Amino acid sequence: MGKRMLEYEDSYRHKGMRENLIKGLREKGISDEAVLKAMMEVPRHFFLDLEFENIAYEDRAFPIAADQTISMPYTVAFQSQLLQIKPFDRVLEIGTGSMYQSTILAEMGAIVLTIERQKELFEKTKKFILKNKYPAAKLRFIYGDGFSGQPAFAPFDKIIITCGAPFIPPKLIDQLKPGGIMVIPLAEDQHHKMLRITKNENGTYSEESFADFSFVPMLPGKNSEAN
Repeated sequence: MGKRMLEYEDSYRHKGMRENLIKGLREKGISDEAVLKAMMEVPRHFFLDLEFENIAYEDRAFPIAADQTISMPYTVAFQSQLLQIKPFDRVLEIGTGSMYQSTILAEMGAIVLTIERQKELFEKTKKFILKNKYPAAKLRFIYGDGFSGQPAFAPFDKIIITCGAPFIPPKLIDQLKPGGIMVIPLAEDQHHKMLRITKNENGTYSEESFADFSFVPMLPGKNSEAN
């Protein structure tokens, strides 16, 4: 019981660490106040193992289950800023991972549907500690293949891919509204180029290219192995 209370405590010390994180993100060029406010509100240490609590607000990635990672805060902020989230935007996220990115989007007022292919990580979503604040009507978790998306819930205003894609998935483009935005890290040699894709009214799309990042690879299908 003691460990659980420690793990889910959000103290003044934690909030102070978040304030320092937000200051650092501003210095690195993050200017979307809605993104910064959400990242101030959401306790990142809730999404990490207790052993990382004291360093949870450093701008770095950390390992999570299934050989995956929780992205560094700057990456989360950068992708969120590119999405240009508006309240009640319907957002599809590919790669639930730690649940941190999807929670940031929900805190910004988006209605988020997030897909995870790793059974081990999906099982953890059933114990989502903040589900009272972000119920299924705001944040819904699905076990599935990210390349296929969720056509039954399409079209989406925004799509975010949180793993390194080998190509732009055509099924996801199909599920994006005209005028909608997709943010995707696209594999190039040993890194991933962050792209913002805007779908045109005629079904084609335009691309904007940004900085290089590093992500775990986006893989097809579902991994049913759970520890």
